[in-house]
Amino acid sequence: MEILLVEDNAADVRLINEIFKDFTTLNKMHVVNDGIAAMDFLHKKGEYKNAPRPDLVLLDLNLPRKDGREVLVEIKEDENLKSIPVIILTTSSAPEDISETYNYANSFITKPANLDSFIKVLKSLEDFWIDMIKQSS
Repeated sequence: MEILLVEDNAADVRLINEIFKDFTTLNKMHVVNDGIAAMDFLHKKGEYKNAPRPDLVLLDLNLPRKDGREVLVEIKEDENLKSIPVIILTTSSAPEDISETYNYANSFITKPANLDSFIKVLKSLEDFWIDMIKQSS
């Protein structure tokens, strides 16, 4: 199981990596911190020329260099990438963010403020999305 985490907040990256260490289905978590790097990873450009195709993308919306909304649209409009499930994992709970990404994202999750809730949310990812991907492989 290969997961691409697109997140610019270093504390969130550390927390997500720590939580995912306990997941039994995870093989590798790859992290990029902006939208341009995400697309380079997915298109295997530059330093990512040997990058694996992720089974799942966890995408923050508010990213430097290229916004997560743009990344989401690019992924879902690309014939070679659109089958990769994309889960929006963001601090935003704004109705416009949810409606704007609704046609492209497979799921929209607002990052909870407290640690226990955050762990439960990420565990639900394993229980649903990761198990579903595993079964379809």
